[in-house]
Amino acid sequence: MTILIFFGILSGITTILFGFGGGFVTVPLLYTYLLLHYPDGDIPLYAMQISVATSALIMIFSASISSFQSHKKGLIDWQIIKPLLFSISLGGCLGAFIASIVQGEWIRWIFIIYLAITILDALFSKSFTTQNPNMARNLKRKYDAILGVFIGSIAAFLGVGGSIMTVPLMRKRCALMQEAAAMANPLTLPMAITTTIVYLLISTSEGLQFGSGFLGFLYLKAAGILILSAWIGIKIGAKIQHFIPDKIYARAYPFLLMIVLAVMLFQ
Repeated sequence: MTILIFFGILSGITTILFGFGGGFVTVPLLYTYLLLHYPDGDIPLYAMQISVATSALIMIFSASISSFQSHKKGLIDWQIIKPLLFSISLGGCLGAFIASIVQGEWIRWIFIIYLAITILDALFSKSFTTQNPNMARNLKRKYDAILGVFIGSIAAFLGVGGSIMTVPLMRKRCALMQEAAAMANPLTLPMAITTTIVYLLISTSEGLQFGSGFLGFLYLKAAGILILSAWIGIKIGAKIQHFIPDKIYARAYPFLLMIVLAVMLFQ
C-alpha cells in the first residue's frame, strides 16, 4: 500500500506539471504490482488490460481536479481545445475496444515503442524545447476532428491519457509548457470516461471476475488509494508549478518519460 501512495502522489505532481501521470505512472506501476501480488490465476493474463482500465478510471479524477486548478489560474483556452473534445471521446471508445481483444503483451510492447518515439521527438524537436511566449491560437481546426479520433484511439489503447500527443501538439503550436500541460488534462477527461465505460462493459459482459477489490477490469481497491494520493500530489505540483522556467520544464519532460520506459523494459 505504501508504494501505491508514493506513486499516487508522484502521479498527481506529474499530472499537473506535465499533463501526464495517470497513464505513464500508473500503468507500469499497476502492471508490476499485479504480477507481484497476484502471480496465479487469471490476473497475470489480463494484467495489462486491468492496468489500462484502472488507469483510465484514475484519470477521470486526476484530470478533473487538475483541469479545475488550471482553469482557476487562467491557463486553459477552451476555444482551442473544444474542437478536439468530442473526437477524442470517440477515439477513446475505439481504442478501448481494440485493446480489450488484443493480447496484453502486445499492448505492453506497443506502449514501449510509442514511448521511445515520443522521447526522441521531445529531445530533438526544436518546437518542443524552444520557449515561445505566444499562446497557441493558430490551430488547424480543419483536421482536428480526425486528429482527435487518432489521439483518443491511441491513448485509450495504451492507457496513457493522450497527453503524450497533446502536450507536444500544443508546444508545436507555440504554447508554453504550463499552458500545454494545462490543456492536456481536459483533453484527457473525455477519453478517460469513455475508456472506463467501454472496459467495464466488455469485462462484465464476458463475465470476468478477479476477486475482491475488482469490478471487471477495474481494480477499485488500488484506484481508491491512487486517487486520494494523486489529489495530494496535485496540490504539491500546483504550488511549485510557477517556479520552474519553461526551458527546464520542457527538457524535464522527455527524461521523466525515460524513467517510465526503463520500468516497462526491465520489469
